[in-house]
Amino acid sequence: MFILKGAWNVPSATVASTSEFVVMWGQRSKSDTMLFLKNLPRFVFFTGKGGVGKTSIACATSVKLARAGKKVLLVSTDPASNVGQVFGQDIGNTITAINSVPNLDALEIDPQQAAQAYRNKIIGPARGVLAPDVVANMEEQLSGACTTEIAAFDEFTELLVDSELTSAYDHIVFDTAPTGHTIRLLQLPGAWSGFLESGKGDASCLGPLAGLDKQRSQYGSAVASLSDPTRTRLVLVSRPQRSSLKEVERTFNELAAIGFLNQYLVINGSLPHEAGAHDDLAIAILDREKAALNTMPDVLRSLPRDVVEMKPYNIVGINALYDLLEKNVTLPKSMDPVPPPSITAPELSTLVDEIARDGKGLIMLMGKGGVGKTTIAAAVAVELAHRGHTVHLTTSDPAAHLQETLGGAMENLDVSRIDPREETERYKQHIMRSKGYRLDDAGKALLEEDLRSPCTEEIAVFHAFSRVIREANRQFVVMDTAPTGHTLLLLDTTGAYHRDVSRQMGQSGMHFTTPMMQLQDQLHTKVLIVTLAETTPVLEAASLQEDLRRAGIEPWAWVINNSIAAAKPSSPFLTLRAHNELPEIKKVSQSLAHRYAVVPLLKVEPVGLAQLLAIASPGVTSGE
Repeated sequence: MFILKGAWNVPSATVASTSEFVVMWGQRSKSDTMLFLKNLPRFVFFTGKGGVGKTSIACATSVKLARAGKKVLLVSTDPASNVGQVFGQDIGNTITAINSVPNLDALEIDPQQAAQAYRNKIIGPARGVLAPDVVANMEEQLSGACTTEIAAFDEFTELLVDSELTSAYDHIVFDTAPTGHTIRLLQLPGAWSGFLESGKGDASCLGPLAGLDKQRSQYGSAVASLSDPTRTRLVLVSRPQRSSLKEVERTFNELAAIGFLNQYLVINGSLPHEAGAHDDLAIAILDREKAALNTMPDVLRSLPRDVVEMKPYNIVGINALYDLLEKNVTLPKSMDPVPPPSITAPELSTLVDEIARDGKGLIMLMGKGGVGKTTIAAAVAVELAHRGHTVHLTTSDPAAHLQETLGGAMENLDVSRIDPREETERYKQHIMRSKGYRLDDAGKALLEEDLRSPCTEEIAVFHAFSRVIREANRQFVVMDTAPTGHTLLLLDTTGAYHRDVSRQMGQSGMHFTTPMMQLQDQLHTKVLIVTLAETTPVLEAASLQEDLRRAGIEPWAWVINNSIAAAKPSSPFLTLRAHNELPEIKKVSQSLAHRYAVVPLLKVEPVGLAQLLAIASPGVTSGE
């Protein structure tokens, strides 16, 4: 049930266009050009923790450059790209002109489409030439996650080398996937270049009949482009929050270690100081932001830095994107306050009540980066453990900080992390023990060489994921997943494994259960989609739900996190943002979710066992 009290008697300005908002709030004089835009090289990458606003900043940059007369290509490397949603048109895996912005084209690198095109390119010439069983074997070799990664990566590197495809563009702007996925993408040119230079690339990994000389040359050129500060700039985007800044520090160090030194910092979504007048919630947010910036890691202080303030409206539409970097809005002191909305919606504790009745199972938290999956996963796990259940809390997100979120140990609760490097080393050792012990020295050397392939990591992470799924047969396992795109790739690997096992076992008549079958069984797995009450996060969550349904996985519930409306602010600025949430909450409750809960934006940062218990325990008080 979702009840709005007086929600639709909101002043018209709360649903006005961006231009009307600017008139309503007044304008500051235009600020100087953002530092990261000065002397901008041809290639610019935006990266950072999920949900920090990379897409908005990348799109705004592209619009600004295009309006200045530059020919721009905006590229999304995020498997869960929403660039098309931002511009209100379909883009996809081909370069597409943005209708509303002359001089701007866009491209969304879709891993699945890229993989299919790659398979067609490799297998097509063999059809009708080679024996059917040979072609079938080639198709099998090209069905896994390795092919998906290679195919998407080939498209990415092609944009970094001189070619007819990109020669017309003054700037190529990359809106990247959340940090962990992006670091891997930027590491791959060197990884694959080195792998090929060894001369021992495994054809089953790169694809039969693939021209290795082309890959070697293209990957080497990509390395040169990425490491040249006159050609490439990396912009680290962060929220003014401790966790976000720590993630940016990790990103800076990892990218600097592989030669990417031309880095800039953008602090996005900073609450305007005027918003804090006479509002305890706003004052608490401002204090948290100030403390986070005052304790910013030293390596970040040395970077050129820009601040983009939060707006009282959603960043939707071309004018809003242009204004994001061109001007800030402020509150006129004479503004009459807008009454806060009043909503009644289920709390997170109602979902935990249902989960607890099963006594065991896998609880997977999924969604766009930055929506608070780690916090909600920790809150659910802590509450289940508090009720006496044995709980294993784990994460597949390279950027997650579960231990910091928990702030301590708790009875009945074990915590772990699927670390790609550790899992890769464990997988290599397992293969060498199980397959290498019978080989002679030459055979072992070849096997070790094959295991150095960058694809090995994807396989290793899948094996770790499968172990977690099996563990939920006897206890609760709460899993904080990586942001949407990375998780969908993991599920793709799970689906490929399921199809392979089904093909091999189906004719034998033997009973079998695959990880995908367990994910599809709601008695074993409950998927909770976490989102924010904002246009883009809800659209992305709805898209994720459709992707899951196509895989036969039905989401069990939605969680709307950090709701300003549920926190009942008094600040005119926050009140306007609260009213803008209401249509999105209504959409989730009435159209998208079987069941749902709303978690308010809290005055106290949700870190530590006590705060986490308050989120998921019955009777939590909004805004405390």
